[in-house]
Amino acid sequence: MSKKPIDLVEQSEVEVYGARVHNLKNIDISFPRNQLVVITGLSGSGKSSLAFDTIYAEGQRRYMETFSAYSRQFMGGLERPDVDKVSGLSPVIAIEQKTTSKNPRSTVGTITEIYDFMRLLYARVADAYSYNTGEKMMKMSEDQILHQVLEQFDGKPINILAPVVKGRKGHYRELFEQIRKQGYLKVRVDGEIVDVVPKMQLDRYKIHDIETVIDRLIVTEKDKKRLYTSIQSALKIAKGIIKISDKENKVYHFSKFLMCPTTGVSYDEPQPNTFSFNSPYGACPECDGLGYIFDVDEESVIPNKKLSIINGGLAPLGDYRETWIFQVIKALGKKYNFSLSQPIEKLDPKAIDILLHGVDELITVPVEYNKWNVQNYQIPFDGIIKMLEEQNEKKGDAVSNDLESFRVLKTCPLCEGARLKKESLHFKVDHKNIFDLASMDIKNLQTWFEGLEDRLNERQNIIAKEILKEIRSRIGFLLDVGLVYLTLDRTARTLSGGEAQRIRLATQIGSQLMNVMYILDEPSIGLHQRDNDRLIKALKDLRDLSNTVVVVEHDKDMILEADYVIDMGPAAGLHGGEVVAQGTPAQLLKSHTLTASYLNGEREISIPAKRREGNGKVLSLKNATGNNLQNVSVDFPLGQLICVTGVSGSGKSTLIGETLYPVLNKHFFRAKKQPMPFKEIKGLEHIDKVIEIDQTPIGRTPRSNPSTYTSVFSDIRNLFVALPEAQIRGYKPGRFSFNVKGGRCETCQGGGMKVIEMNFLPDVQVPCEECGGKRYNRETLEVRFRGKSISDVLDMSVEDAVAFFENIPSIYRKIKTLKDVGLGYITLGQSSTTLSGGEAQRVKLATELSKKDTGNTFYILDEPTTGLHFEDINVLLGVLNLIVDKGNTVLVIEHNLDVIKVADYVVDLGPEGGSGGGNIVFAGTPEGLCKVKESFTGIFLKKEMDSMIKSK
Repeated sequence: MSKKPIDLVEQSEVEVYGARVHNLKNIDISFPRNQLVVITGLSGSGKSSLAFDTIYAEGQRRYMETFSAYSRQFMGGLERPDVDKVSGLSPVIAIEQKTTSKNPRSTVGTITEIYDFMRLLYARVADAYSYNTGEKMMKMSEDQILHQVLEQFDGKPINILAPVVKGRKGHYRELFEQIRKQGYLKVRVDGEIVDVVPKMQLDRYKIHDIETVIDRLIVTEKDKKRLYTSIQSALKIAKGIIKISDKENKVYHFSKFLMCPTTGVSYDEPQPNTFSFNSPYGACPECDGLGYIFDVDEESVIPNKKLSIINGGLAPLGDYRETWIFQVIKALGKKYNFSLSQPIEKLDPKAIDILLHGVDELITVPVEYNKWNVQNYQIPFDGIIKMLEEQNEKKGDAVSNDLESFRVLKTCPLCEGARLKKESLHFKVDHKNIFDLASMDIKNLQTWFEGLEDRLNERQNIIAKEILKEIRSRIGFLLDVGLVYLTLDRTARTLSGGEAQRIRLATQIGSQLMNVMYILDEPSIGLHQRDNDRLIKALKDLRDLSNTVVVVEHDKDMILEADYVIDMGPAAGLHGGEVVAQGTPAQLLKSHTLTASYLNGEREISIPAKRREGNGKVLSLKNATGNNLQNVSVDFPLGQLICVTGVSGSGKSTLIGETLYPVLNKHFFRAKKQPMPFKEIKGLEHIDKVIEIDQTPIGRTPRSNPSTYTSVFSDIRNLFVALPEAQIRGYKPGRFSFNVKGGRCETCQGGGMKVIEMNFLPDVQVPCEECGGKRYNRETLEVRFRGKSISDVLDMSVEDAVAFFENIPSIYRKIKTLKDVGLGYITLGQSSTTLSGGEAQRVKLATELSKKDTGNTFYILDEPTTGLHFEDINVLLGVLNLIVDKGNTVLVIEHNLDVIKVADYVVDLGPEGGSGGGNIVFAGTPEGLCKVKESFTGIFLKKEMDSMIKSK
């Protein structure tokens, strides 16, 4: 009996059954394929657990299973997520924020492949110019050389020369013998023509130029054949290069390769790797294609000029000791008349220069300090900086770590940051070298490429046609996702999570894949409201290629423009993990979830009735010129909540993160990082410290967690040590540490999990069979406080811990601040590697809040609303206002209109991004900003504030 054929109908929905990853409560959910789907909800409600840890993880696992067992042992593998069934999956691509490359060789140009196509363009159509004279390099065939010589030297006597040695030392006895055997009678040595004689040789220690004289003749048309033969012979001997000298001994250069007609400098034929800073054929030899070098910092060598050399004024040497180097310096002082006991600031500048950079003369070292015990033993002294550089070349991490404090990053002096060899930088298309293009922002780059065909010749246009098509399409995709201000030479490590994610998104749009599921994690991060529409359009374009686009997002516009919305909740952590609403945006608005109440206006973050006046004191930064800042001077009123805003790329991070913060950090904490250029700063006396709260992880290992970062774990361990049971047993605080031998479980070494090696299958992590994942041994777990062991306390949520420790002030205060910043749902022992950037930032904020402040602290936060729901932002603003009410100053870099509208003072940069930005558009109250028509922030802020007034 024949089987009935299967009806292969594509499943129209993605279905997830029984998802239990992290805090998900055994949920079932389905959503349509080939749609723009937004997953939203409170922070910690389970959005990422559903999108990344369930759907993406299952998609990846299935992909890995298509490989053989042999292949999987080399690639690793993925554990099956805790879910009963996932159906309707397409191949899955996740575009996360954490995938940014930290490699200094990775740039916007290399990630997007635009730079790769530009390298090909330059290798095929660029004109070469001499780096000596700026003349256009020439390349001729044998016939062209013949024609040029006939025309240029008609009727004149010439020597046809074949260069065989250029600028090298040696006696060249064998070379002259070889030339003589070839039948040539004369050579030109260092500009003078001489006869070749037996046993001829030169001074071996001098640098020489040697050319074989191939022929000597008067150029006429009748001797054309002889001239052509001589030119051919010269080109063969000199491998494509010849010289012609006239009766005045003036030399002219001709080559089958690229050559400067005046100086004879020649370039190799350009290849794509000629323009690659990641290839030895193109990279600058000084910095190896990085664009910067590590150099010794003179300020670090002499950090305190009030100290004398004897008292440690030279930091690498420390205090005076009876050592060889100090005897050399003592001899220097004797010779150049300076004292080792005098403060360095009082020494002659020449003496300081000698100490740092050395002298050309030899220094006499006393007999007892030279190993040969020779009277008047003399040595060179190259200076402390040279000494440090030589030490750095020695192998060994210990030496490198010691030197790290005396070194700073500096722009490479040879390539001036261009990363390429000077030859590579002298290939030009329309008078621009490849670095000129790489340092343009994307908008200007698009403009330059627009009419390029009109500026190229016919041959160049034929070659460049397809290359230009690829470059323009990729530039267009970057513009579509709002990255108009980036430059191709911007390194990947300097990109924010949102920027890196949007670059990958642009790359995916360009790849034109179909029937794929894309999962994105808050792509709107760092994006100004003005560019939101372009991002949403880009996501819809991706969807329209028959792809399913799933976005974890809090942005109001993104939610309302989606085809389908999944709202997670009802709260966070243990109280979340459920689907509280799903459907179209219109259906969501009719629900009564927390998200819906903010979207339909039932709840709102209200505008303060009165703005703070501050304490009347001001911190002033004058004439900042870093990156695209246009000589910016700005006042920051103290004792207020300040918001720095502006379109993406307008200069916010340069002004605050790379200029103001390094200035303050260097002043208060002697930090090494050099600020971007500025003229002066005033008002430092009005603040006592600066604290930056960013989104970098609070720890790099699974052993790091919120309780260890906030130091509350030390207090908890001390509490357990003070218990009668612990006292009787003689336990110390180390007994309750899972990182120290004694109290921890030695089977898993306090990790709670054990890695099981599966030979050719991927390793599996399972709870430790000895401690059951509790991290501690039985004896340690027997000590209990109110019925809870130390392991039970680590497994508590912050919310539960607040109630549990309410009578222990030292512990309660620190845990309460974690709850106050909206982190009541995380556990005290939760691994730091599982925290999002926004959660890590709030842990840091809570840590600072738990400390006693002086009321004169300057806090800097960069986009603290990242990953936060409307309700979370409300909680965060309550915390920030609490800090300001104590007299401190909080400066927030932010695009979120809810934060801007509640600020006391707004500094708006722009008006555009990149080269069109870098100016202060407005500084004052949010109400004042609404009146500025030139400000894109002001336009959107006015709409937001007007809508709030109408709703009331």
